[in-house]
Amino acid sequence: LPIREACHVAVQMNHPSKHRLWKHALARQQAKGQGSTPVLEIVSYGSELSNRGPTFDMDLSDFMDGDQPISYEKAKEYFAKDPSQSWAAFVAGGILVLMTELGVRFEESISMLVSSAVPEGKGVSSSASVEVASMAAIAAAHGLNIRPRDLALLCQKVENHIVGAPCGVMDQMTSACGEANKLLAMVCQPAEIVGLVEIPSHIRFWGIDSGIRHSIGGADYGSVRVGTYMGRKMIKSTASSILSRSLPNGDGLNVDDLEDVGVELLEDEAALDYLCNLSPHRYEALYAKVLPESMLGETFLEKYADHHDPVTVIDPKRTYGVRAPAKHPIYENFRVKAFKALLTSATSDEQLTALGELLYQCHFSYSVCGLGSDGTDRLVQLVQEIQHGKLSKSKEGTIYGAKITGGGSGGTVCVVGRNSLRSSEQILEIQQRYKKATGYLPFLFEGSSPGSGTFGYLKIRRIPNKLN
Repeated sequence: LPIREACHVAVQMNHPSKHRLWKHALARQQAKGQGSTPVLEIVSYGSELSNRGPTFDMDLSDFMDGDQPISYEKAKEYFAKDPSQSWAAFVAGGILVLMTELGVRFEESISMLVSSAVPEGKGVSSSASVEVASMAAIAAAHGLNIRPRDLALLCQKVENHIVGAPCGVMDQMTSACGEANKLLAMVCQPAEIVGLVEIPSHIRFWGIDSGIRHSIGGADYGSVRVGTYMGRKMIKSTASSILSRSLPNGDGLNVDDLEDVGVELLEDEAALDYLCNLSPHRYEALYAKVLPESMLGETFLEKYADHHDPVTVIDPKRTYGVRAPAKHPIYENFRVKAFKALLTSATSDEQLTALGELLYQCHFSYSVCGLGSDGTDRLVQLVQEIQHGKLSKSKEGTIYGAKITGGGSGGTVCVVGRNSLRSSEQILEIQQRYKKATGYLPFLFEGSSPGSGTFGYLKIRRIPNKLN
């Protein structure tokens, strides 16, 4: 669900000879003896609220190595040099991705103004909103017609390879393809839209910020992702072993019990691309006992050689959780499908109770992976206390469930409830109880707005005054 808060980006293009450079940029070009060359200048509103510089500039030639764009790895190093300027990778990185993936060349200077109302560090896709708004504006200014879905995938490359955060594509897809007050149903393989789901008028969602800063680039998310890929590799290997009837009995499975297992299913599982394509009952029947709780990176590499994830690296000396991270996407996919089906079912208290239960299950599954936090757990507990309190039982229930959102390890909790005044009062009560317990008054997310594809862009042209 796209939140109400949004990021807006303005782009202006100028011929290098007519572009008024900032003083230090002019001095830099003079020192290089280049003359007028294309420059990128970015101004970011709201920088005083976070630890970053308000401006960034670079010569666009820095993105070139001879007549070819520099590698993403070199760009990652370029932006990481100065921590106060590293934020520019989310904006400027889109230019290099367009150069690399679509062969675009930028001959003019580019000035950009980034104004984002999406709070940072709250797990509500602030980075994706900046990437999508920036690339959409750059594309529009240069006459590039990029479909919202393709734009999202290009923006994921910015985050994975230039920023260096091993995220999926869900945030970018929502920012690019989402529509106001609708849930975006998608299959991230890599990014296919199933459809837009209307939210029934009696159901409402809120976001409550825990105040604990979330970062998808943090070690927790990366290590959980590594463990997930380890688990996938083990499941594929197990399926292959069953097929060849070479699985040792000591691994928790009895080969004699597997004579009736469908060969086609095993072949699919031996070539499994995405864990969420494995059904929960198949996981429980064949693979749950095979996966260890955790495994040392060195041990995994000795036995399996590689986990086949393009954006993470296994540390041989680190122990990774395996079973919980691998189990999560398998059951999460089932929960998402169930949630979607329930939204279109008959209106009833049982419908809301089941929706809430699915959110709770999502939350605790994510927490078992190691992506929870004291703050988000406390908020979910407060929702449970309100839901199961004597007052709620004596009246018709209004709040039904909650889960951590985004990449976890802090950030925001999503709450589902009845669309009523009583629900809003209970959300405010949770906000005040959290403040009393922690000293932090949570930010509340309410409402929605369209993604960039639906929002579009405004092109302003300067018309010369012929009288002068």
